Amino acid sequence: MAGIGAFWSVSFLLVLVPGADWAYAITAGLRHRSVLPAVGGMLSGYVLLTAVVAAGLATAVAGSPTVLTVLTGAGAAYLIWLGATTLARPAAPRAEAGGAGDGSGSWVGRAVRGLGISGLNPKALLLFLALLPQFAARDADWPFAAQIVALGLVHTANCAVVYTGVGTTARRILGARPAVATAVSRVSGAAMILVGALLLMERLVQAPGACP
Repeated sequence: MAGIGAFWSVSFLLVLVPGADWAYAITAGLRHRSVLPAVGGMLSGYVLLTAVVAAGLATAVAGSPTVLTVLTGAGAAYLIWLGATTLARPAAPRAEAGGAGDGSGSWVGRAVRGLGISGLNPKALLLFLALLPQFAARDADWPFAAQIVALGLVHTANCAVVYTGVGTTARRILGARPAVATAVSRVSGAAMILVGALLLMERLVQAPGACP
């Protein structure tokens, strides 16, 4: 596929922009010995979104204001809740053996949180819907849906590299600085709340019947 190199460059630049994914990767890096469960969960969410776009379901979701509003509300509420819990119990590098009583100590729990952050993100769904088809050709030798899947996996691979690096770097740099690590964790929690609030406000403004 001729456009895969160009897509890789665009995708990598997009992944480098900090957001809720970065915030969760940093929190996971500070709180746990391994960032792999958290990152794996986020990657699973992007694989899920790729499958949705490849199946053509994303177009139906984007074309239904009600469904999009529900998805946005769920994603925004989840991010706000996760950010609030991070603010209430900021991660510290010394809390590496478990979840510090917050219920997030298991690998499965961390993976599920990561899946929720990426899989419930309507912005990511709409981005995939707008971006992936532009780098796929309907007259190519292999099916259009297969091209979408390949592109989605390229983006997922970029996410794997960047988010693992972000979480691991946060732990190594801040591991010996508990006070700074706690402050960074609080900033990450605030960032998740901000992203969730912006998602919700933007959708409310765009909702049918909203005041201009």
